[in-house]
Amino acid sequence: MNVPFCDLRVQHDALAGEIQAAIARVIRSSAFILGREVSAFEEQFAAYIGTRFAIGTSNGTTALMVALQALGVGPGDEVVVPAMTFFATAEAAALLGARPVFVDIDPKTLTMDPRLLSAKITSKTKVILPVHLYGHPADLDPIRSIASRFNIKLLGDCAHAHGALYRGRRVGGIEDCAAFSFYPSKNLGCLGEAGMITTDDPAIARLCRLYRDHGSDRKYVHDCVGTNARMEGLQAAVLAVKLPYLDTWNGERMSIARFFNERLSTLPLELPREAKGSTHVYHVYQVRTSARDEAVEYLTRMGVSVTLHYPVPMHLHGGFAYLGGEKGDFPVAEEIARTTLSLPCFPGMTEGQQSYVAGCVCSYFAQGAETAAGDPGAAAQAGQAGTSGE
Repeated sequence: MNVPFCDLRVQHDALAGEIQAAIARVIRSSAFILGREVSAFEEQFAAYIGTRFAIGTSNGTTALMVALQALGVGPGDEVVVPAMTFFATAEAAALLGARPVFVDIDPKTLTMDPRLLSAKITSKTKVILPVHLYGHPADLDPIRSIASRFNIKLLGDCAHAHGALYRGRRVGGIEDCAAFSFYPSKNLGCLGEAGMITTDDPAIARLCRLYRDHGSDRKYVHDCVGTNARMEGLQAAVLAVKLPYLDTWNGERMSIARFFNERLSTLPLELPREAKGSTHVYHVYQVRTSARDEAVEYLTRMGVSVTLHYPVPMHLHGGFAYLGGEKGDFPVAEEIARTTLSLPCFPGMTEGQQSYVAGCVCSYFAQGAETAAGDPGAAAQAGQAGTSGE
């Protein structure tokens, strides 16, 4: 059996008629950039998150950049970012001339560790940028308390966390503003690239609209220097079709995660944890093992597509070498980078696929790394146990 890491065809096949009708509507209107479809989806998404405003952008990275710019970030400023995240989180600050300042992550939630945050604040700190990594909310209450104490703005990176809850509220509606990505494989994904900024602050919302469109809110009148970060009408129309299904899809991800937690609980693996008061939406179901590389090789040979989120912590990327980071600076992030692998977890994943993945993981550890690596036939037999659901 071959199990993809993410199979988008399942949801797209189910929604084919609605998606095709939405695309046809955009083509008839010829409103391909911004326009009515984007405005309608912005209202729809703001209502879902629970904010007054939502501002569509061309992708998740430009959402971060535009939001940071609206928060006043520029050359010489500092933006505090977790040491474990996707490169774009800190890259967005660097592209504005700001200096990313890294802070290690909590070993349980793998999100920014509030206990280490105050030590990173300086007179140059303009924004704290927590990431709701893998779909688990960052611990926003203590982070917000620190931000308030130092009069610093809070920008959430919600690219992994569409629909995740922190103390009963959706992430993206708690921070001063937040950035989302709608990359196709996200919990809410489009058919290309798109992003969104959410906020309750009308001044921030106005600046975001200006900066995403060359500093203009009137044709050929430019009040400031911005960029081209406009959302496409086609992507907005598709996302508007998909949004009503998001909570159902998140529920499927949670169900798959519960299944894996049960089947893998006795193995020498560190499984995902869910902090009290938080709802994990499992954009990524990641596990940790000291035998990570061997497990990846084995599972790949067994037809299970796995990936690494992420194999290099932020301070050790060549792109940030100028910041002077060294091994040992952020031990938790470095440990996660060495030991974490992500298993398939997507809406529409069949019971048979789930059982096969769990069976392969179990067989790898049951036989030991060396035996399993040398005898895929035996492991396949073990992995096939429980695949009757397909």
